[in-house]
Amino acid sequence: MLDSIITSKTRIKLLLKFFLNSETKSYLRNLEQEFGESTNGIRVELNRLESAGLLKTEVSGHKKFFSANTHHPLFKDINNILKKFVGIDKIIDAVVSRVGDLEAAYLTGDIAKGRDSKIIDLVLVGKKLDTNYINSLSTRAEEFVGRKIRHLELTSEQMADYYEDKPALLIWKADKT
Repeated sequence: MLDSIITSKTRIKLLLKFFLNSETKSYLRNLEQEFGESTNGIRVELNRLESAGLLKTEVSGHKKFFSANTHHPLFKDINNILKKFVGIDKIIDAVVSRVGDLEAAYLTGDIAKGRDSKIIDLVLVGKKLDTNYINSLSTRAEEFVGRKIRHLELTSEQMADYYEDKPALLIWKADKT
């Protein structure tokens, strides 16, 4: 779907990389290795996104690091489009409503790193979560989003311990009012 609107595969990869997880920073050579593409094609797209104000840069040593400009007026819209492209929005809506005492939901793995993946790694944080219901939802959601869903259920303490130094993108948090 997204590739019919945005014809540059490199641009889609860059948008996923930087706009799914706004904490992501990277530089040209690292992106070349990650994407397996030439630096010229990546540089052209980086320059376009930077000149449009969608990416911001900072220089550290001899490296120019790129990251999403979270203050750009289109940031939230692009982020939402990418979540829909990956299928996260459908998963969240289905899971949150009836899963149990859910405190938070995180994306981990490749998608949390800003890489497109056929597998969605989802960590559900809470107590007394309905595992059978979660399995059923995951199976149904896989049909809608066309991706495999792996989920892990943890307590908030386990989440803090295990994902302390690993990429985890918060996608939903319980309203504690």
